[in-house]
Amino acid sequence: MKKPQIFAISGVKNSGKTTLITQILPILSGQGLAVATIKHDGHDFDADVPGTDTYRHFHAGAYGTAIFSDSKFMVVKQQPRMTEEQLMAWFPEADLILLEGFKTCPYPKIELVRRGNSAKSVCGRYNLAAIATNLSPEELERDNMKTPLLNLDHPAEIASFMLKKLGETK
Repeated sequence: MKKPQIFAISGVKNSGKTTLITQILPILSGQGLAVATIKHDGHDFDADVPGTDTYRHFHAGAYGTAIFSDSKFMVVKQQPRMTEEQLMAWFPEADLILLEGFKTCPYPKIELVRRGNSAKSVCGRYNLAAIATNLSPEELERDNMKTPLLNLDHPAEIASFMLKKLGETK
């Protein structure tokens, strides 16, 4: 069984991580890749919709619930600590797993630095493959001047960079 490639899209809050991921997903899947995403939420979240049966089960005391159909499933389970590695095991058939957030993870990453939101790279040297920004190089504060800069407003360029970078690591 092949092992999925991993790539992170990182940045400070409201830098556009989700927006970029939703822009590059059709590009990547359009090239025949099976792409999964994993997002870390620093806050607790509701994974089910109020009023559904599984929501009601969970809030009545079940520590976990599952629902499935012929084409998909969802599991909600209380667990003290979950890691991205544990979640990756749920996607063995993926060609690529995109991590949203994960500024200090050991995987290659593209950091987003968006005008009006931030001017400083915060990922440091944690496997930073590139910075996607709409700032000029002179406006951008970064540790390593050799880190490639990508145009944040060109998702196809960013997807192409990722695919090339992943091709080098196979």
